[in-house]
Amino acid sequence: MRSLKLRFASALLVAAASIGVYVAVTAATATARPSHAATASGPSVKRFNLNGYVINADYSLGRNTGNTFQQTYKSKTVHGVPIAGPNVGVKFPVEDYVAMPIGNHEVYVAWLDTKTKALLDVFVMNFATHVVFDYAPGSLHPESSGTITVVHKGSSPLP
Repeated sequence: MRSLKLRFASALLVAAASIGVYVAVTAATATARPSHAATASGPSVKRFNLNGYVINADYSLGRNTGNTFQQTYKSKTVHGVPIAGPNVGVKFPVEDYVAMPIGNHEVYVAWLDTKTKALLDVFVMNFATHVVFDYAPGSLHPESSGTITVVHKGSSPLP
């Protein structure tokens, strides 16, 4: 009787482990994207060209609460201009940027100093939900979040 219980418990443990492995493999396979696929030379990371896009970022949380910035993208540069809120009138320089698709309708954008290439600002933009997360280094609480609106589309369709 005791060996029967032990065999039954072992069978249950093996079945549970099998289900766990199946779920993990299925989830990993379902979320893999061709742009992240490994190649013989290493992983592939595609860039996204925001040339022609004009995006308004309206912040309701964090350091930029109450501000709306219009981001105008060219092939390699971006210019952010405050169009509403306490920062209206502040002049920001044109910066370099790198953008990468990171998910369905999501883009990761890093703004870089044109001379030093130092990281100035990082955005995760979800064009399906219109949510933006912003991390601008330089303070104890550099985070902001809000909504984005595409004012003008560029030539590349959003991922």
